[in-house]
Amino acid sequence: MPPYGQPHESLPPCDVPSGQQALVVRSFPLSRGSWFAEHQHPAHQLAWCTSGLLSVRAPGGTWLLPPSVALWIPAHTPHATGATSAAEMCSPYIVPTHCPVAWPEPTVVAVPPLLRELINHLAGPGLSRPARRRAEGVLFDLLQPVPARDIGLVWPTDPRARTVAEALHADLTDSRPLAAWSQVAGASARTLARLFTAETGLGFGRWRERLRVQEAMPLLAQGRSVESVAHRVGYASASAFIATFRRTVGLTPGQFFR
Repeated sequence: MPPYGQPHESLPPCDVPSGQQALVVRSFPLSRGSWFAEHQHPAHQLAWCTSGLLSVRAPGGTWLLPPSVALWIPAHTPHATGATSAAEMCSPYIVPTHCPVAWPEPTVVAVPPLLRELINHLAGPGLSRPARRRAEGVLFDLLQPVPARDIGLVWPTDPRARTVAEALHADLTDSRPLAAWSQVAGASARTLARLFTAETGLGFGRWRERLRVQEAMPLLAQGRSVESVAHRVGYASASAFIATFRRTVGLTPGQFFR
């Protein structure tokens, strides 16, 4: 439940490419729950993992990223990167002056098989300058935004609302309405509703939905079936979970993890 897990002692090398290179690819493992604290780069970054599930916090939101998608992070954008489940990060860092993409804010992009292979190709040694330039150009052409939304979750700080939030996190299948929490929290349903909206920016129902979707992400990334994950996070049917996932993320689980 804490917003960050165990921080890494230092950031991996991610220097700006030299000479005529438009980009350099850096790879490194991230253990589950580990984070690189907030930092920024002079280069654009495409935050992507070949396996596992990345989490990136940046101005504008929080994104969870399986290998099917990546997050474009513009140069000089403060961000923190972690692993919701053990991940192998493989990120291109791109010189802004050599890049035709100029998105001003973090943007989720699809990672189809060709883009995946190009990143791996550019990470390898021995490419001639003309071959590298051609591959870089194709990579830029393949960067296509997808309508995946920020799924950041702000936790309430008032002890009464916090009690409810922690209980829901401990038991994702608890579907009691807010009125049923009054005695446990020591506050009326109206007060609890006001606290959730004021402190988290979401109504109680939407907050619980987002919590469930966040907790479902690592399970889906492991390849578990939508139906089993739906039941695990409190939904009676896969269709109900898919509807909530799409409303929250902007894509269905199949689209997001494909």
